[in-house]
Amino acid sequence: MADADETTGSMSDGLQVELFHPESDREPGDTNIQALGFDIHPVVFPVALVIIALFIAVTVILGDQAASAYTALFNFIGENFGWFYLLAVNVFIVVLLFFAFSRYGKIKIGGVEAEKEFSDFSWMAMLFSAGMGIGLMFFSVSEPLYYFQNVPGFFGAEAETGAAASAAMAQTFFHWGFHPWAVYGLVGLGLAFFSFNRGLPLTFRSIFWPLLGERIYGWPGHLIDLVTVFATLFGLATSLGLGVAQVNTGLSYVGGDLLGLVSVPTNPLVQVLLIAGITGIATLSVAAGLDGGVKRLSTINLYLMFALLGFLLLVGPTVFILGSWVEGLGAYFNNILALGFFRGTLAPGGGTVTAWTVFYWGWWIAWSPFVGMFIARISKGRTVREFVLGVLVLPAMFSTIWLSTFGGSALYNSIAGNGAALATYNEVGQTVAMFAMLEQFPLGAISGILATLLVITFFVTSSDSGSLVIDHLTSGGKHDVPKVQRIFWAITEGLVAAILLYGGGLTALQTAAITTGLPFAVILCLMCYTVYLGLRNEYEILESEEFAETIEELSDREDVDVVTAGDEMVTDIRDGDDPASSD
Repeated sequence: MADADETTGSMSDGLQVELFHPESDREPGDTNIQALGFDIHPVVFPVALVIIALFIAVTVILGDQAASAYTALFNFIGENFGWFYLLAVNVFIVVLLFFAFSRYGKIKIGGVEAEKEFSDFSWMAMLFSAGMGIGLMFFSVSEPLYYFQNVPGFFGAEAETGAAASAAMAQTFFHWGFHPWAVYGLVGLGLAFFSFNRGLPLTFRSIFWPLLGERIYGWPGHLIDLVTVFATLFGLATSLGLGVAQVNTGLSYVGGDLLGLVSVPTNPLVQVLLIAGITGIATLSVAAGLDGGVKRLSTINLYLMFALLGFLLLVGPTVFILGSWVEGLGAYFNNILALGFFRGTLAPGGGTVTAWTVFYWGWWIAWSPFVGMFIARISKGRTVREFVLGVLVLPAMFSTIWLSTFGGSALYNSIAGNGAALATYNEVGQTVAMFAMLEQFPLGAISGILATLLVITFFVTSSDSGSLVIDHLTSGGKHDVPKVQRIFWAITEGLVAAILLYGGGLTALQTAAITTGLPFAVILCLMCYTVYLGLRNEYEILESEEFAETIEELSDREDVDVVTAGDEMVTDIRDGDDPASSD
């Protein structure tokens, strides 16, 4: 059996290389410098480090001046380029759906005989942990409460009413639903296709092979990868900054207010120390590798999420939660098209778009190289249609359930309860919102501890995944990089988040994310076209006479089964003894 697998695999690799890989003598990382346990790209690695160091130095040295400049830049981008963010993300959804439901949907990532590296459950756990973890924990209560009091202008409802609660759920679903996952899906699909189907480096430069050809290995490719490194690092640092602020608040609130044991101070110094401790844990996980570290922690994350979600569904206002989910979905689906294009230019209410939607879209775009590359790394063996539907639909729907459970419970407390969650949120801030809500239900201390633990594990998996991605980018697109290099980037990410958080606060992190997201949004728009060219070329080869002759020869072999779709396009080549071949 093992011998047959090796024979078939070798045959598939040869077929994929011979017919589908571009004619090039270059290999991923073939110009790398190898020294001191590192395996680095000679341009991307050092230039990225220098520019990151300069940005951090300016932030720390200028202090308040830098913070004021960041605020002004954040507002400038939101006011002048918000329309571009909104338009781009809507285009990404349309493009992804076209890829999934057109003839290209049957193309398999990695080639016709590629096998899935991870089970469906592990795949979903890893992509969800990488894509939404810390953000959902941070905003799932605070965002609906904010809209409950400050109703988005699009809806025009009266604040702190049932209509305001419905609008709050719809707006929150919009920010955490299909649109962010469309950004992730587009990036992940492009990276996976050009790496696994074309044998190109697992970096962003490879996506532009149809336009640049061999020039992806020159300065055009270097610039693309550098922008990607910055977007990844600062998008990740923003999430880590949000996460550690919530961990700090959680420890203080649970330890002091709920248990009466010790009140942990909430200040930047404590948060920097927390980043150091959690980065240390992340470093150990990174050293364990993708299977031993990231996969295992992502699975633990998902179990913890289900435990906390199920607990609140049981002890919380179950009927209200389910009703808010259904009603929120209805309002979301009814307004998704209008919300997706609403800028507030022709009607009042653009404040929510600038302060929330544009920031989110910039954050998702800045975060997309990290999440997209990580999804690409774990998605070999899935068809384009399976990939798109898995990435676009399932996580978005799970997000709505999570938001309804936690945000809905907070709204219930505001409408029919004592209003303590809303009062604490207004008094202390958004980092404490979840813990204040959990306190209103039985076993609040236990659920608060579980929530804090979940934020920490999400912190660790985000750092893990980010280290893996930046490793690929700065090692010339190699799939396997030295352990010491992964550890280096895990420490660097924590250091950047700590310094920016201490020197410039969340404003610096948020501005860095949305600013690097702007040029990257242009790159993603171009990527829509290059991925289309790649899929079209793949389909043409699959339909070619040369490929048909090769498949005819394979079909005559007893140890190989060729699987075709309804239109006779080959979708799989399997070992003849594999039970799955009879499906």
